[in-house]
Amino acid sequence: MRDVVIALMPAVIVSILVYGWRELMVLGVSVASCVVFEYLITRYLFKKESTTIGDLSAVVTGILLGMNLPFTSPWWIVCIGALFAIGVVKMSFGGLGQNVFNPAIAARVFLLISFPVAMTRWEAPQGVFALDAYSGPTPLGAIKEGLMNGSTVQDILGEGFSYTQMLFAGIGGSAGEVSAIALLLGFVYLLVRRVVRPHITLSIWLTVFVFSGIMWLCDPSRFTDPVFNLLTGGMILGSCFMATDYVTSPMSVKGGIIYGIGIGLLTMLIRYFGSYPEGMSFAILLMNITVPLLNRAFHQKKYGRA
Repeated sequence: MRDVVIALMPAVIVSILVYGWRELMVLGVSVASCVVFEYLITRYLFKKESTTIGDLSAVVTGILLGMNLPFTSPWWIVCIGALFAIGVVKMSFGGLGQNVFNPAIAARVFLLISFPVAMTRWEAPQGVFALDAYSGPTPLGAIKEGLMNGSTVQDILGEGFSYTQMLFAGIGGSAGEVSAIALLLGFVYLLVRRVVRPHITLSIWLTVFVFSGIMWLCDPSRFTDPVFNLLTGGMILGSCFMATDYVTSPMSVKGGIIYGIGIGLLTMLIRYFGSYPEGMSFAILLMNITVPLLNRAFHQKKYGRA
């Protein structure tokens, strides 16, 4: 968990530079709320003498939740999300290692459904160094809205979106969308430290690339290209830091590959044909449900047994 916190720091720092003190407030309230709620539940509901906050899992959940929220989120919405993540999704199943769903992802979806206006409110960044980030709808939101109004993908992307912006903190959205490079640096750190294995992430990326590439070749005026889909929304954050969660992902390599393919396919189906512009959160939650079946079908062989 300590390594995950370290790996998230580049994206956290970039998001604070872009969005300023309000982003710092969201992240701070999210982490503090998750830690406090886990302490209170462990100490006073579970009646345990020692709490579990020392394993840093609540801190990781708090950071990931904060990075999935707009920097304009009111503090009380952040607290509600933290309570749902820790109290409902994690601790009600018994705590770390026993939860079925990823707490941060489940809390984001809960808040998106409960407070859709606040969760889709994007304002101009007010960063520490006034970085020139895109201040309108997120790229995925602009694509969805533009297509509904009869515009083509080329017309929409020509209004100010570029791959360079997506890589280097030049677009709006949540902290988890602001810079693909910062997130990828953290993911490389996790790979070097052998905290995660790459097969789930790579299977998601390959599925997204192939599926969106086929659709784009069929009709480039309606469907976005593969690189755009890999760099936008919660694709990098979700595939690198949430889909790879030990507790809610399959234990075997084969199961993990099928899990990743499912996430990539569901994400693109929601993006292209669903009512929401982003599909990563819903895809991860839906595939979390399949993990017990994947573990049963593709269980690891025990030592000494064929």
